[in-house]
Amino acid sequence: MITSLKLSNYKAFESQILAFKPLTLLSGLNSTGKSSVLQSLLLLRQSYQQELLPNIGLALNGELVRIGTAKDAFCERAKEDYLGFEIIWNDEKKGIWYFIYDQIKTEADILNNLDSQSLIDAGVYKSKSLFNKRFHYLQAERLGPRTSYDMSDYQARRLGQLGSRGEYTAHFLAINQDKDVLLSKLRHPMAKSNTLSSQVEGWMREVSPGTRIKINSNSDIGLMSLQYFYGDSNPYRTTNVGFGISYTLPIIVAILASSPGTIILIENPEAHLHPKGQVRMGELLSLAASCGIQVVLETHSDHILNGIRLAVHAGQIKPNDVQLHYFQRQEDRRRAFTHVVSPHIDRNGRIDKWPDGFFDEWEKSLDILLEPAGE
Repeated sequence: MITSLKLSNYKAFESQILAFKPLTLLSGLNSTGKSSVLQSLLLLRQSYQQELLPNIGLALNGELVRIGTAKDAFCERAKEDYLGFEIIWNDEKKGIWYFIYDQIKTEADILNNLDSQSLIDAGVYKSKSLFNKRFHYLQAERLGPRTSYDMSDYQARRLGQLGSRGEYTAHFLAINQDKDVLLSKLRHPMAKSNTLSSQVEGWMREVSPGTRIKINSNSDIGLMSLQYFYGDSNPYRTTNVGFGISYTLPIIVAILASSPGTIILIENPEAHLHPKGQVRMGELLSLAASCGIQVVLETHSDHILNGIRLAVHAGQIKPNDVQLHYFQRQEDRRRAFTHVVSPHIDRNGRIDKWPDGFFDEWEKSLDILLEPAGE
């Protein structure tokens, strides 16, 4: 499990150390650097998948993330010509990667290693979930309702992946639907059984009451389809049940199918969800983190945060297992930069400080509404 991440001369960060816990929440206004933190981890993974790490360098563009060019990745405020990432895990293993920023090759999309500064403990690439199969990443732009979904034995069966847009979720669920969800804390109490399909339906009902799922495959053309039932209703195509169901399904499947030691990166888990569903999503993410699954999420939702707070209050996750980071844009004489504030949550689910902009918009609006209306 990752315990800290240091970013050097990378995008908005000249030098920034971020603590990580089993559940790490990144929040802040748009374009303050939240996504950049997730992207730093994705850059390392995709560079390893492209066989550029450890010996060659960093791939800025690939299946997981597309940064652009070296100029896009490099911090404008940097005083030295290198870009670096440092990760420390809970077993004290360490990975330090430094890459050369060549002022002549600013349009390059591969940064070469700066070997004199890099240090990677033995076994990191094989043992750490950032680089192996115990990994899921679901981006903000997940697949919405579709009449059909792709099949991939390589991705869904061999690698156990759902795809960054959730494009292989239907195939993955078809392959694994009869396997039991092994982590008892993740089992929904109202599900019919412990199988993955029943448990997924149980948690989906928190979003859309009465939901049942049917998976259809057409291997001749390599496509899957999903249908939804409500009680004893006729089946509905995914295109007729809305975006919330399609956006939520891969998150729930990823969580329930994961084992301890897995890392899950999620952007905007609240997308297209009713506030009640967002709160329950926050609780489910907390339960996953309490079971040894590391969850790193980027969110703008106070309901997701409140779901986490409720989970802490209920004793479902320890407050010390939750890390909050709020990203603020500030300016000095030179140019804008990002400042990170890290509030703490206590045993009662209370937060010790609320910097301006940290999930406080409702309170600001309420203050205005409590004032007498203008003429």
